[in-house]
Amino acid sequence: MLFEAFEETGLSQLSYAVGCQQSKELAIVDPRRDIDIYLDFAEEEGYVIRHVMDTHIHADYASGARELAEVTGAKLHLSAYDDNEVFEVGFDHLPMQEGDSVQMGNVRIEALHTPGHTPEHISFLVYDGARSPDVPAVALTGDFLFVGSLGRPDLLGEEATRGLAKQAFHSVREKLHGLPDGLEIRPGHGAGSACGAGMSGRTVSTLGYERAANPLLDPSLTEDEFIDTLLGNLPPAPDFYPRNKVTNSEGPKPVQGMVDLLAEEIEVFDIDDLKAQIDAGAVVIDIRDRLAFNAAHIKGSLGIEYGDNLSTWAGWVAPPDKPLILVDHDGDDELISEAIRALVRVGQDNVAGFLDGGFDAWLKAGEAFENIPLVDAETAKTDLDHDRRALWDVRETSEWDEGHALGARHTPAHDARDGLDGISKDEPVTLVCGSGMRSTVAASLLRRAGYTNVANLMGGMDAWEEAGLPVVAKD
Repeated sequence: MLFEAFEETGLSQLSYAVGCQQSKELAIVDPRRDIDIYLDFAEEEGYVIRHVMDTHIHADYASGARELAEVTGAKLHLSAYDDNEVFEVGFDHLPMQEGDSVQMGNVRIEALHTPGHTPEHISFLVYDGARSPDVPAVALTGDFLFVGSLGRPDLLGEEATRGLAKQAFHSVREKLHGLPDGLEIRPGHGAGSACGAGMSGRTVSTLGYERAANPLLDPSLTEDEFIDTLLGNLPPAPDFYPRNKVTNSEGPKPVQGMVDLLAEEIEVFDIDDLKAQIDAGAVVIDIRDRLAFNAAHIKGSLGIEYGDNLSTWAGWVAPPDKPLILVDHDGDDELISEAIRALVRVGQDNVAGFLDGGFDAWLKAGEAFENIPLVDAETAKTDLDHDRRALWDVRETSEWDEGHALGARHTPAHDARDGLDGISKDEPVTLVCGSGMRSTVAASLLRRAGYTNVANLMGGMDAWEEAGLPVVAKD
């Protein structure tokens, strides 16, 4: 049996290729949007993609399953349990019920209905017939069972949450019962994903180890105790998740040409064209590093540096209904292409193009720019003590509770789109996060919203603590 995992680190997302070494047939499970990684893998290994599968209607990313099946002519297998649910798949596919399977030579992949994260969720048991036709070797558990945790059940709204949590309880007790301890667990996400809480940094486990160490697989838990544990300490759910549920149920549009800058809809804008686009409502996403953005940027730009966090933050704070234009240092085609991939992975398909020559060209042309003042930790502390500038922590609530600067106030960065409660738009404020990335995002959001006196504490709480400045935790 051939088995390969593909990790997209920005979303902590995992997809898989499963194939038969004899028949050279391949199945792809939970593919991401930029599908060329699977096409290239199949070609390099000499396999043909025959089957494409999704474990559920994803929320955190736009699925590549439909396009991959169309491009390869493979059969598209999706859950049969979406009928009359909030989200139903609206395009052609082969529905899979529990016990249905696909056969590729010696390899069999069988569906197991595991509701909880979503009502239609299915996992896949993989049998390597060359070793044992009756004992599964691997379980592709999607967002049902993670290493150290389970998928969150609250993404369909408050009314559905407790019912889905109960389904997760019964999935754990009934669907895992009888499966061998040696079964290899391969989840859809690892630590860093917002699809669950308490996930391990490891992305592979065994069912026996999860039975021993995963708190949600503790057989002594009552149903109510299980639900309380599952719902405790969930991270905030990005508000682009519901948009992706709609996208994935209706059918994501093809993007394969878009991600390599060959499609006609990706424009290379000169400065005058960019100005016209901005005047017409387009939003600039500046993907340069945080120091460069704070030093100088085009007025109204969103500062989201290129890296592992680009997908999540662009999905979270970039308007989905406006054209998006990317600006880097010098108009690097390769970097822009990678940034577009990060955007379309979370359903941000409205990328109009990028600035020719990047911000360097903007500066060389003598165009106006704005900056966000940078302050060090000691200066921020002095400003706070003398009531010269408020200090605003934009980390997540769990981080704030663990320890924050004495005298600081708190609003998570993604909520900065709505401004800061209790402070006017002309009052001076310094933002702080963990190391400076999120505070740069928040500062750019506030500047777009009309806040005129925003500064950024470079180095964030790391620098604050390194300077030995006072930190308090929630009681």
